[in-house]
Amino acid sequence: MNYKIKDLPFDERPREKLKNRGAESLSNEELIAIILRCGNKNESVKDLAIRLVKHFKNFANLNSISYQDLIQIKGIKEAKAITLLAAIELGKRLANPIKEEKIKIVNAEVLYEFFRLKILNVKQEKLFAVFLNTKNEMISYETIFVGTQNKSITHPREIFHEAIKNSAVKLILLHNHPTGDTTPSKEDIEFTKMIKETGELLQIPLIDHLIISEHNYFSFFDHQML
Repeated sequence: MNYKIKDLPFDERPREKLKNRGAESLSNEELIAIILRCGNKNESVKDLAIRLVKHFKNFANLNSISYQDLIQIKGIKEAKAITLLAAIELGKRLANPIKEEKIKIVNAEVLYEFFRLKILNVKQEKLFAVFLNTKNEMISYETIFVGTQNKSITHPREIFHEAIKNSAVKLILLHNHPTGDTTPSKEDIEFTKMIKETGELLQIPLIDHLIISEHNYFSFFDHQML
């Protein structure tokens, strides 16, 4: 038999609790149960949600889960994984108080505050490219690379392909150090120099490169390294 939310006792149904008492009254597991919608032949959706949270040990770790992480969990297949990842991403965007379409980069701190929430609890290194217009307003940004600290970040053509596609006239790079130490490595410095030189040739100048963690950041521009 396939247990669903409606199979639970009335007073334990997450949807009913949400309607009658508000979303804030639900536990993390109950909110996830609503997103997952149904369980499987061996367990109710509520039990599946509880097991999912326990699998990641710390609820905050769900902030950095990937599709591959989810589908390895028994009872979580493609549809559930995609729905849950979409909900998590929506929550991240709602938590960011800065409106993307109006953000103007006046200093490194503005950019840091915009991206800080995007790397909370992220265990892998991510490289973002931020594309600007002539007024230093963000046109858009792209996640260029996801990998490890010991791996070369990416090739310049990937960055400038996106820059040209977005009609950018200026470029800022930003990547996280999961260790929390934002000191630039030798590879970071060499990579920044390579992107700067390529940008000068293509007339899309690199105006800053930020290395960020959950609590601080390092700006190449502020340290006069550009």
